Amino acid sequence: MKLVFWLSAGLLVYTQAGYAVLLAALARLRGAGLRGQTPQSSPPTVSLVIAAYAEEAVIADKIANARALDYPRERLEVVVACDGSPDATPQRARDAGADVVLELPHGGKIRAQDAAVARSRSDIVAFSDANAMWEPDALSELVAPFAQPDVGYVCGQVRFVNDEGTNQEGLYWRYELWLRSMESRLASVTGGNGAIYATRREDYLVVDPVMGHDLSFPFNMVKRGRRAAYAPRAQATEKMVPTIEGEFARKRRMMSHAWPIIVRGGLLSPRGYPPLYALMIASHRALRYASPFLHLVAFAASAALLGEGWIYAAALALQCALLIAALAGGVRPFLIARYYVLTTASIAAGLWDWARHGTPAGWAPAEGTR
Repeated sequence: MKLVFWLSAGLLVYTQAGYAVLLAALARLRGAGLRGQTPQSSPPTVSLVIAAYAEEAVIADKIANARALDYPRERLEVVVACDGSPDATPQRARDAGADVVLELPHGGKIRAQDAAVARSRSDIVAFSDANAMWEPDALSELVAPFAQPDVGYVCGQVRFVNDEGTNQEGLYWRYELWLRSMESRLASVTGGNGAIYATRREDYLVVDPVMGHDLSFPFNMVKRGRRAAYAPRAQATEKMVPTIEGEFARKRRMMSHAWPIIVRGGLLSPRGYPPLYALMIASHRALRYASPFLHLVAFAASAALLGEGWIYAAALALQCALLIAALAGGVRPFLIARYYVLTTASIAAGLWDWARHGTPAGWAPAEGTR
């Protein structure tokens, strides 16, 4: 039982904090820095794909944002792939000046993106959410790493904004972006985001419609001998879910799409991974997704070991304090505890949803993000 406790507690500490220390140490030992960009003779042609479902409230602003990008107009194509939108999204996209508007049957975001890529003829296909606003130089920064021939995927930096509400996603996300930057410097990122990313057209992967690109693209690129890079100066902003409870629901839905990738999509198969990247996948993905179950094991083991030493009593008290703080809410330290408990629980809830009734390919905008 002591072995069970120390193993579960140790793995939790490692995946939440120790992994970051390891990355920093490896970067220092290897002298890893941002890889220099090879100058491009001319910017590549880009098709910017916006998959949209029920986005009539924001699609015109998104297209105006795309048109304002500091990128040669003749080398940029804006494609809106309407996934069976039940509202006026297609017409508003046309009125706003999209180059191509695809009206597709409702089949989910991934199939809408597949159709848009099949329609495109550009060197690079970039992707964005309808509510994500890009900085003027974001596209130029996003495509710059493709000057390196081994790069097959690039994700940018999305910053979540929240004028009001209780969500603490911004605190976690800053930490996540730091991990992503270190992974990119040392090897390849292990995850991306849907607000701002791109691939070469020939490297685009057609995946199961329930498996999102954010998790499935980076590791599959690495398995194919490509590099998945992070471009922190390619920046976008997106409105976050206002409440922690809403963030729990969003992450629960995301994890119901992630678990098929973890269990049967090849994420955990080490075949094709360089050793360092395999360590990154184990540390940042496998152990992170195991964290709710590690918490339960550590809690049960520390309870069973009461009377065996002060360290087990302290561990149990600390875990109980975390749960009480999460229930209390209110002031920011308690909100951080609530955020941590609910977002960790969302991993297990997503697994439950997928195992119980599968994951639908379709999606709807998260509440409060438009």
